[in-house]
Amino acid sequence: MKRLSILGSTGSIGRNALEVISSHADKFKIVALAARNNVQLLEAQIRAFKPEVAAVFDESAAESLRGKNLNVDILAGEKGIIEAATLAKADMVVSAIAGSSGLVPTHEAVKAGKDIALATKEALVMAGDIIMSEASKRGVKILPVDSEHSAVFQCLDGRDMNEVLKIVLTASGGPFRKKDISGLDAVTPDEALKHPTWEMGKKITIDSATLMNKGLEVIEACRLFNVPPEKVDVILHPQSIIHSMVKFIDGSVLAQMSVPDMKGPIGYALSYPRRFENVLPLLNLAEAGELTFEEPDVRRYPSLSLAYDAIRAGGTMPCVLSAANETAVEAFLDRKISFTAIPRVVSRTMEEHRVRQADTIEDVINASHWAEAKAAEIVEELRRGGF
Repeated sequence: MKRLSILGSTGSIGRNALEVISSHADKFKIVALAARNNVQLLEAQIRAFKPEVAAVFDESAAESLRGKNLNVDILAGEKGIIEAATLAKADMVVSAIAGSSGLVPTHEAVKAGKDIALATKEALVMAGDIIMSEASKRGVKILPVDSEHSAVFQCLDGRDMNEVLKIVLTASGGPFRKKDISGLDAVTPDEALKHPTWEMGKKITIDSATLMNKGLEVIEACRLFNVPPEKVDVILHPQSIIHSMVKFIDGSVLAQMSVPDMKGPIGYALSYPRRFENVLPLLNLAEAGELTFEEPDVRRYPSLSLAYDAIRAGGTMPCVLSAANETAVEAFLDRKISFTAIPRVVSRTMEEHRVRQADTIEDVINASHWAEAKAAEIVEELRRGGF
C-alpha cells in the first residue's frame, strides 16, 4: 500500500487525485492533507480519508479545524505544510499547491526522499535545476501530473533522448483563441475564467487564456526532460484530445491521446510504472471527430514568447517570469488591470531584472520576492496611467 501526502487537496488537482484514490482504496493510504484555506472542504476530506496530519496556510483556519474534534494533528503556515510534505510515513507527495507557495514544500519533500507526483509547475520553473539535481542525488522520482508532461513522459518511455527531435506541447488556446485581438483589452475575469475544455483553478485558467500556462510548461519540459528550449514547440489543438507529442529523428511522431480529464495523468503518476483500470472513459475517435492544429499567434499570446526569453536567459529569470505573472494575474482577477496588461507587467518586470545565478532555494526566493514587489509597483503605475 502506497502512503500519500496530498499538498493542495482542496484544489482541482487535489480533488481529482482523491477521486482516483477512492476508486483504488486498497492501494493507498492518505497520511497527510494540506490546503490553502478551504476549511469546509478540508474538514470533509479529513473525515473521509482520516489522515494523521492536516495543514493549512492560515493560522485562523487551523484554529477553526482544531475545534472540530477531528482526531488529527492540525498544523499551520508554511512550516505546517512542510511537515505534511516531509512526513516520515509518506512514500509519495502529490504536489498540487498552485503558484510559488508550492516551491519550498516540494523541495523539502524531495530532500526528504519522497517521490513526487508533480502538478505544481512553478516549482520546476522557479528552481528546476536545484530540484532535479536534488532528486537525482536522492533517487527520487519526479512524475509529471500536468497532462502535457505526462503525455511526453509516456511517449518517451525510457527512449534514448538523442533520438528525440522535438517535444511538442499542445494547448487549447483558451477562450479567446478566435476573438478579435482588438477586443482582448476589454475582456473580464469572468469571461477569462470560462475555459473551453478543462475545469481548473482560477490562476491556471487565466494562464491558459494568456498562454502563459504553456510558456511555464515549456520551461518545465526543459527541466523535466533535460532538453534545450529549441527542442520544445507549442501547437494549438482546441479539442484537447492529443495531450502532447514527441517527434523523432527518423520522422516518426508519437502522440498520447485520451478524453480531456485530469484523472488520467494523475492516475498514471500514482500507479507508475503500471496502469489502473477504468480511470477514464475510453476515447472514441469517431465521436471525437475532426482534430485540428494551429500555430500560436504571438501577437495574441505574447506570454509564450516571454517564457522562451526567460528560459534562454536562465538563472533567476524564469523565477522572475513566474512571480511577476502571479502578481499580474492576481491584479487582473481583482480588476486592477486589464487582461492585456498581464504580459505587459511581466515584460516590464523582466526588463528591469538583472539576472543572477540561482544556486540555492534562497536565491530563488529572493528573486521571487523582488519580482513580486516590482510587478506590484508596475501594476500601480499602470493603474495611474503611467504606461
